[in-house]
Amino acid sequence: MAWVLRLIEDTMAADAAPLRLPGCPRVVYAVHGAVSFADATLADNEARHVAGDVALQAGPQGVTLWRWELVRQGTPPILYGGARHRSVEKLAARLDSLPGAELLMRGDSVAFPPGGCAFLHAHQGPGIRCLIEGGLRIDTAGHSIAYGPGGAWFEAGPEPVFAAAAADRPSRFIRCMILPRALLGKSSIRYLREEDQAKPKSQSYRVFVDAPIEV
Repeated sequence: MAWVLRLIEDTMAADAAPLRLPGCPRVVYAVHGAVSFADATLADNEARHVAGDVALQAGPQGVTLWRWELVRQGTPPILYGGARHRSVEKLAARLDSLPGAELLMRGDSVAFPPGGCAFLHAHQGPGIRCLIEGGLRIDTAGHSIAYGPGGAWFEAGPEPVFAAAAADRPSRFIRCMILPRALLGKSSIRYLREEDQAKPKSQSYRVFVDAPIEV
């Protein structure tokens, strides 16, 4: 049976009931506000891997959070549609195969200065990205698509990708990838043109989560 990697956005008021989720490999990222669960609290631009059953409680000013989940195909998403809690499935991608038997779930941030780019490259596993600021154009598979804040896209991993950031402002996206566990603490990127190998790279990274997972 295939797997699905999905990204859901939850906007919760301070007095919203806790968001109760069953266990699965999951990355929770606080876009704005604060969210608490078990013995942890996340604030703006913080993320955590949460594998087991969890109840997420919005902070005193409410919260907008993104949650990436790796589930079996056919598992319905948990979505809310009330005045105090609204959920939107931003993107879901079917994964017909996973990159190995021993896996890693990585959540990180990739930032570009104005006019920055990521030279033609590939990755060693699939992932969903979501732009949090600026603008980014993604060229892959003969198509070119521009994204603004909140725009989400899927990259399967082995397909060549070129990324160009907006010229007039910094840009940044948040990403969750499923990778071979051998990449724990290591970069997953592979540049495809020999002439790009030694060039200075404009993008910078912050890893929030590098968690071995069992599926």
